[in-house]
Amino acid sequence: MFTHSIPALFSREETREIVRLADDAQAAAGGLVGGLQHNDIRRAQIAWLDDTGSAAWVMERIVSAVAAANREHFDFAITEFGERLQVATYDESNAGHYDWHSDIGDGPIARRRKLTIVVQLTEPAGYQGGELQINLGSAMLSAERGIGDATLFASFMLHRVAPVSSGRRKSLTCWCHGPQFR
Repeated sequence: MFTHSIPALFSREETREIVRLADDAQAAAGGLVGGLQHNDIRRAQIAWLDDTGSAAWVMERIVSAVAAANREHFDFAITEFGERLQVATYDESNAGHYDWHSDIGDGPIARRRKLTIVVQLTEPAGYQGGELQINLGSAMLSAERGIGDATLFASFMLHRVAPVSSGRRKSLTCWCHGPQFR
């Protein structure tokens, strides 16, 4: 299996602090790999956190959790966390979503992605729709929605954020890098 759940990776208070850090950062329209904008595929606002400054504690927790999960469940060659932490906001006002995609793509950064970790930052009652869904081939996995819960999966797996029909969903995403899959 190329997915793994980590319940309560962050506490409710810690998720509030992550959201505050994202609110302090300048949000922009979320794009696709390579920076392309395509609203039919992705409608979200994203903010990048300073993972060596104010959000260093967040990155430390992510690195520790991913290292443990990789040893136990994936055994991928991980060499670095080559991208900053991304907080995405999917809002009902624009039917926020991200259609089916994988996190591996063209370019020197995206082709080295091995694992993706997504952390739920919003209370489940705060929105409808917006499920993180991972295509397992013969089945589909909907990620846990508990606040602070993390879902880790191989970056080559197709996944999406279903349209938000009410409220607002926020999530934290980070990618782990290593030698390109062959």
